[in-house]
Amino acid sequence: MNTKFKKSELSNGIRVVSELHPGSRAVSMGIWVLTGTRDETPDVAGISHLLEHLVFKGTKTRSAYQIAKSLEALGGELNAYTTREYTCYHALVLKDHWEKALDVLADLVSNMKLTQKEFDLEKGVILQEIAMSEDSHEDMVYDVFYEQVYGAHPLGRPILGTPVSVARMKQTQVMNYYKKTYTGKNIIVSASGCIDHDDLMAGIQKRLGAKKKSELKNTRRVPRWLNRRHVVEKQAEQVHMLLGLPTASFQDKHRFEAVVTNTLLGGGMTSKLYQSVREKRGLVYSIHSSLNTNIDSGMLTIYAGTEAKNARKVGDLISKEFAKIRKAGVTKADVEMCKTQVIGSILLGSDDIENRMTSLAVNEMVFGRYRAVESVIDEIKAVTVDSVNEYIRNVLDLDKAAGVLLGPEVTKLQDWWQDLKL
Repeated sequence: MNTKFKKSELSNGIRVVSELHPGSRAVSMGIWVLTGTRDETPDVAGISHLLEHLVFKGTKTRSAYQIAKSLEALGGELNAYTTREYTCYHALVLKDHWEKALDVLADLVSNMKLTQKEFDLEKGVILQEIAMSEDSHEDMVYDVFYEQVYGAHPLGRPILGTPVSVARMKQTQVMNYYKKTYTGKNIIVSASGCIDHDDLMAGIQKRLGAKKKSELKNTRRVPRWLNRRHVVEKQAEQVHMLLGLPTASFQDKHRFEAVVTNTLLGGGMTSKLYQSVREKRGLVYSIHSSLNTNIDSGMLTIYAGTEAKNARKVGDLISKEFAKIRKAGVTKADVEMCKTQVIGSILLGSDDIENRMTSLAVNEMVFGRYRAVESVIDEIKAVTVDSVNEYIRNVLDLDKAAGVLLGPEVTKLQDWWQDLKL
């Protein structure tokens, strides 16, 4: 692959990472602000997400319509999202339009212009979004789970905030948060595609060079895992079951054993849980596992949606699969197949410049350095059947299994749910 990585830093601390893909017709670009849910205090819970919405309402140079039209009129895309650890503003454009994309993204993170009217209107939109999320029981079960396992830690709060915190938010709080956090080392600019790094740096210096200098403040606390079991009675068509265990963080030496274990358990149609619970018995439509990874912590979760009458059967089957893997271990053939799946997925993703743009930023955020696709694949190849079995036996602490059961008549299952073993 004929790619070239480069990294630079502005005098104010803004980091710039890029990867040249000369054969691409496009450029994917993102401005990443290292602030998310875990950086918020309870009184402003949801402020990162609200701010992400508000910047699109207008800047000192563009109206909301002009922002929306800026790249869409060129056939490009402009969007943003907030996570528990960062906020990302990103664009995808043809290579000839990368400067326009940078101009718009820089405008969003530097020049927000906020009226009281727009602020109040957007708060109303967020309150509707919160209400909608409570109607989506599959989303809601994850929010409840985070609250249960992380308790009062900021990671336990929903990304959207709460109806109370959002309703009480003041315009001055948001503007102060914007000025304080959208600065210096808190910002990473990443780009991938047919773009020259020196040209990119010149464009960033022009648009972001005057931003306030700041250093990264290490105020984040590592969360403590609480192995709680909880039930939430809801009128619904299905029972939503979520079980989870603490596992590898982004920086953990066992991270790729965790990736392989996740793939084996519930990462696809060939996984143990999918085959056992859905294919052989038809008890669910959806069952899967996932790794939810933070910089300093992580969890392996297993989700299943089933009819209330089958909830106990599904939970017992998940428990049996864990017991079987724990007792007999996984086979070399299973591990090799999962490694091939993971490597294939990474290689396919490496052909996608949006995927590469994201990887550049996340690697800078987590490791402070570039990690070539080939080096990641070498780490996966180094995973063995022995290292996976050791990970399952010694790292996955089944006594710490937490869970949430959400749906109709789940209070009747409370005793069983408390006693269910993984």
